[in-house]
Amino acid sequence: MAISLGDVLALVGKLDDSAGKETARERFRRFLGENVSEVGQVRDYVEECLRNSGSQYDRALQDLINHLGRLLGFEVTFGRYRGIPGQIGFDGHWNSPASFHIVVEVKTTEVYAVKASTLVGYVDELISEKKIPSWDHALGLYIVGRPDPEIRQLENAIVAEKRTQQLRIVSVDSLLSLAEMMNDYDVEHGDILAVLRPSGPTIDLVVDLMDRLVSSAQSGEPAVQQQSPQPSPKELEQDGPIYWLSPVKSQEEETAEECIRRLVGEEHIYAFGERTPGRKHLKPGDKICFYATGKGVVAHADVMSAPERRPHPKVLHSERYPWVFRLSNAKLYLDNPVVIDAATRDTLEAFLGRDHRRSWAWFVQSTKKITDHDFRILTRTHQ
Repeated sequence: MAISLGDVLALVGKLDDSAGKETARERFRRFLGENVSEVGQVRDYVEECLRNSGSQYDRALQDLINHLGRLLGFEVTFGRYRGIPGQIGFDGHWNSPASFHIVVEVKTTEVYAVKASTLVGYVDELISEKKIPSWDHALGLYIVGRPDPEIRQLENAIVAEKRTQQLRIVSVDSLLSLAEMMNDYDVEHGDILAVLRPSGPTIDLVVDLMDRLVSSAQSGEPAVQQQSPQPSPKELEQDGPIYWLSPVKSQEEETAEECIRRLVGEEHIYAFGERTPGRKHLKPGDKICFYATGKGVVAHADVMSAPERRPHPKVLHSERYPWVFRLSNAKLYLDNPVVIDAATRDTLEAFLGRDHRRSWAWFVQSTKKITDHDFRILTRTHQ
């Protein structure tokens, strides 16, 4: 039986920087090390952090990301939750077996003004204390929960200050995806490091990683075969409705929920890109539900038209998403999402015979057909 992060935090107590082996902080970090070995479990807990507010979840998110660093093959030093004078205030210090160091700063959407000089200062102090040899062996990495206007400003500042060789930004979702690649494909710690660290004069390492991923997909290895659960033939009869699940990611300009509210709830439309799976098969009479990345399923609707290549002015980046189709009977439950946690996955036909703790992002990474049974569970219409 899966235990929720909220239950774990209730058991360990209030996370703070109190010293000692039996403090809430140490009990929580020990629990992660001893019990959370699958990336799917980390994704469940991270998404629970991002759905909730408060210092307890913010601090748990920091520890979860550091634990993810361990799963990525780094030796991790956990940082303090709050900085104090006389101590370096990093959130995490990741040491690679390849003698490369990543100093981590974790940010959620509740982000204050971020100054690139702060993270640079942490690395400088670690170099002064001889815990890092030099900037040639180091990187400052911002890990963010969801896109935020402050993060775009930070990105611009990194470029303007010419610190792209010293500082990088990655979303939690992308970092989880890298960890899932290590689990499911021929991806090693060195590959992860090649993606995270500033590029050298050769790009062969990254191209080699891409080549191995493509080769693995073409070979039909078990990890790849798991990514496309097929609904039963009865579900896919062309004279009846096909059921769809479509993910929506947050962008700098708006969150996934704002996009769904505006397009699905107000405009009664949605848009696909040129390569969106299922674009050529979506038809009137089908039913579609929308997964807000990191939140859960937050809306569903009936499909009223096949996608037409007619860019719509209400669609952000309409040049990338020009295939528009009409919707009706839209139901939005943005504040009460259907969370695809372990308990929910246990009821879905797509996960029959699978270990629910393992990587499950394949289910929500792209638009896909699902069964009538799964659609009803994900939209709370099964009753």
